[in-house]
Amino acid sequence: MLFDLDDTLFAHRDAVERGLLAYVRGLGHPYDASDADAETAFWRRLEEQHYHRYLGGELSHEEQRRARAREYAARHGVTLTPEAAAAWFSDYFEHYTDEWGLFDDALPCLDSLRARLPGVRLGIVTNGELDYQLRKIDAIGIRDRFDAIVASGDVGITKPDVRIFQLACTRLEVEPEQAAYVGDRLGTDAIGAARAGLTGVWIDRYGAEVSESEHAAAEQLGVARITGLAALPAALDL
Repeated sequence: MLFDLDDTLFAHRDAVERGLLAYVRGLGHPYDASDADAETAFWRRLEEQHYHRYLGGELSHEEQRRARAREYAARHGVTLTPEAAAAWFSDYFEHYTDEWGLFDDALPCLDSLRARLPGVRLGIVTNGELDYQLRKIDAIGIRDRFDAIVASGDVGITKPDVRIFQLACTRLEVEPEQAAYVGDRLGTDAIGAARAGLTGVWIDRYGAEVSESEHAAAEQLGVARITGLAALPAALDL
């Protein structure tokens, strides 16, 4: 059994939203967080845009952070130099890390899998830098629950490339058809894993909007959809 990390086991979105609002409210004028939904939605769009520029090799990890800070500040009429943008993001990041945590259904799911499938091997496949992702994993206390952790920044392959899922299976010493993968992004996670030969499971915690082509691909590949990890055993007929 393989899992994505962010917004699958680790409650990234919740930490982002709480951390951003706490930081911006502390900054005060000219920043305005009175419309919390609008502010967090805008920040999520910046994260989506620039983090994928980083994954595509267009920006470094630090550059994508500065780009997010600059554009968010500009929304409030503030111009940040590169140095100020780095400091802005660093201060925000402290608020974000203060909010780190697991989803409530994560540990019960992992315990249930161990109980239902004696000898099961568990792994994580995540896009990001290995050291940074391990920092999260250690902070939420789950590293010892996994037999393999594969991060794109360490292996030079990003999801949805089938090779990263197949590499994880190799490290767990199982064939892809013997494995399942659970992730919150339909295309990047569940469809990518299914195309690699695994059983793809899409965990749709937030009612995500996806394209018709992704829906069609998911149906063709037999991707299962769940809204929480408690439903995983039933989705896999365990």
